[in-house]
Amino acid sequence: MPPDRHASSQLSLRPIGARRVVRRLLTLVAAVAVGAGLLAAPAHASPSVDEIDQQIDKQWEQLEPTIESYNKVRAQLKANKKKSADLEKKMVPLELESTLAMNKVGDIASRYYMTGPAQDIGALLVSTEPGTLAEQLVILDRLAKQQHKQIAGVLAVRDKYNAQKKKLDALIATQIKQRDELAAKKKHIDAEIKRLTAMLPVTSIRPAGCPAIDGVVSNAARTAIKTACAQVGDPYVWGATGPNAFDCSGLTQYAYKAAGISLTHFTGAQWREGRAVSRSDARPGDLVFFFSDLHHVGLYLGNGIMVHAPRTGKPVQVGSLSYMPVAGFRRVT
Repeated sequence: MPPDRHASSQLSLRPIGARRVVRRLLTLVAAVAVGAGLLAAPAHASPSVDEIDQQIDKQWEQLEPTIESYNKVRAQLKANKKKSADLEKKMVPLELESTLAMNKVGDIASRYYMTGPAQDIGALLVSTEPGTLAEQLVILDRLAKQQHKQIAGVLAVRDKYNAQKKKLDALIATQIKQRDELAAKKKHIDAEIKRLTAMLPVTSIRPAGCPAIDGVVSNAARTAIKTACAQVGDPYVWGATGPNAFDCSGLTQYAYKAAGISLTHFTGAQWREGRAVSRSDARPGDLVFFFSDLHHVGLYLGNGIMVHAPRTGKPVQVGSLSYMPVAGFRRVT
């Protein structure tokens, strides 16, 4: 009996179908293996809160000197604007005196131009007192000289103030330019700080308050400490001097202002406004400065701690002096 062609064709197809099935199984196994490998590969870990905090601290070391430079220029600008305004006030009476003197000269010149000196000389000639004419002519000559000298003096003082004001105005213009340049630089760096800060989890935990102060402390220092400690938890805002936000030198300025002591809103100026004390002699209420360029300041509380405004993202708080390299202590009371 002849072989069944249909059965023969099925037999010939089976090996081919089996090979296809095997290839598909191998492909599937490989895909599963690759997927398993991908799942097994370690994912890139997101930075921890502490790592982000350290990044911000590192950026802040570059940013804070810029902020304090801005505070310096702004403080100088404020002082020079006041000087300029004071000069303007002093110039007002000088301008008036100069104008009145010049008007008087103008009146005399006008009268003599219109009438001539004959009437004045005639009046002097009818006097019956001996020597009057000569004496009065001398007096008139002296008065003319004194008036000329007075006018010259007024104009000289006015010109002196004008020259000083011109210099101040030029300095103010330069400092305004410096302030704007610093603000632009600060804005660029602050954008990176803002990006990093946005990665931190939002927290409403209020920092711990100040401890009780022991030892000999002046009344002014005690008031400053009490004022600064009352601000614990308030936000850091660069350029702020209170009452609800502060930068580092703004906080110390605000604290001592409550004690009746005026400090400049700039760390470098506050360093000069106090007198040096050693670390071993430092006591609560002293200003403590950090870094070689003095770009950070806090209010010392004793026992190695201070209250300060650290940076963006960190509110006013009590912290250890080991937080940054100490440059020195200054006493302002």
